Amino acid sequence: MSLIEVKNLTFSYGAERVFENVSFNVDANWKLGLVGRNGRGKTTFLKLLAGKYEYSGKIYANEKFVYFPFEVNNCDRPVYEITEQICPQAEQWEVIRELSILNVSAELLYRSFCTLSYGERTKVLLAGLFLTEGVVPLIDEPTNHLDIYARRTVAAYLKQKKGFIVVSHDRAFLDGCTDHILAINKNGVEVQSGNFSQWFENFGRAQAFEAARNEKLEKEILRLKKTASRTAVWADKTEASKNGKGSSGLKADKGYVGHKAAKLMKRAVAAKERTLLAAEERKGLLKNTEEIENLKLYPLDYRADRLLAFAGTEIFYGNVKVCGPLNFEILRGERVALNGVNGSGKSSVFKLITGNISGATGVFKVGSGLKISYVPQTAEGLCGRISDLAAEAGIEESLFNAVLSKLGFGGDLSGDISSFSAGQKKKVLLVKSLLESAHLYVWDEPLNYIDLYSRIQIENMIKEYKPTMLFVEHDEAFRNSVATKIIEL
Repeated sequence: MSLIEVKNLTFSYGAERVFENVSFNVDANWKLGLVGRNGRGKTTFLKLLAGKYEYSGKIYANEKFVYFPFEVNNCDRPVYEITEQICPQAEQWEVIRELSILNVSAELLYRSFCTLSYGERTKVLLAGLFLTEGVVPLIDEPTNHLDIYARRTVAAYLKQKKGFIVVSHDRAFLDGCTDHILAINKNGVEVQSGNFSQWFENFGRAQAFEAARNEKLEKEILRLKKTASRTAVWADKTEASKNGKGSSGLKADKGYVGHKAAKLMKRAVAAKERTLLAAEERKGLLKNTEEIENLKLYPLDYRADRLLAFAGTEIFYGNVKVCGPLNFEILRGERVALNGVNGSGKSSVFKLITGNISGATGVFKVGSGLKISYVPQTAEGLCGRISDLAAEAGIEESLFNAVLSKLGFGGDLSGDISSFSAGQKKKVLLVKSLLESAHLYVWDEPLNYIDLYSRIQIENMIKEYKPTMLFVEHDEAFRNSVATKIIEL
């Protein structure tokens, strides 16, 4: 066993405390999934292991850690030069073998890195990573921008390996490649054997037990408080009766009455002590409960059944056809998921719908007066302050901030959006869409960088409000839960 021991780890970004006296052990040979809400410190922890930040406490390990994804300089270089730089000791046949396992053609080695799709880039860099000898890979959200098929391939690839830590919010992906879970909860770190679904089930069971115990203790505390108060009153009345006369006219036996009053007072004190003990036990409960608050959506009801229609539609960039022919329609109340490999033209369909490209042939019809709310795939160029973005969209800033908080934003809402993390930026785009009244919600990979609990919140909201949607999402659990129809491109 090759242990990674973390002792009293404490780390802050300025005044923001990320870890405080955190201690745990993990085995460097595990296939370890790292989970937690946005802002809990998952990426920070990987970078602490990689030696990128200073911290207090101790991290003991005999391993060398490598953070992924790599920064690739000069993307115009051929792919084989990139892999030679990452794993100089590897033979080319070994690189070709790893790429083959990842369903990537060897021909790709001679192309410029910049010409590869995001999925191809991820696979090439992963191959180089696992050909690097004597390191423990720290893999940070490798599934972003990967289609469903690529995610399955990468999960199967990782399952064959041993000794890595991977951050992901994709439930199916984690189930496919991990054998242990490290969860960064609200109040501490938890390590558990098994895949994500097993951990999540156990976590839910533990929270349900604590909730039941908490409810029982609340009732017990209320009962004990009433008992203590009532018994104390009786004790006072009994003590006061020592100096009076009974119904017979005789004076009370002061010794007997005093003994009885002391006994009652002792019972009152005991009840108070039990109340304090029960209250103390309650403090230890529900510290890690993740509140999944209900979100609202404001869909408009379109007057006609059909909102969009494609018939023999082909989309072009210049003279190059990128998608089609398309033959489908979107009806009121449908939640249509576009599915296809990276590069099949899913984002191009969205750009056509939102008017960002015009090169199309065939029939493409948009319902008259159709109001669309759009979430783009990336947050490139998103800047300024939330107050400005809200004002531009006609949304009250206080409402915008309140919904961000419900989504577990976990950061300073007053800063410039350009300084936000990728997950925080995506939440800003999502909240803007949630607060826009629309007939059709067009979302392009809305869950990239979004944590698990926020995914569940959005999933629950869609199933409650049943908006008409067209979306691309490679999180299989989410897609299968909310889609009413899947269109293959």
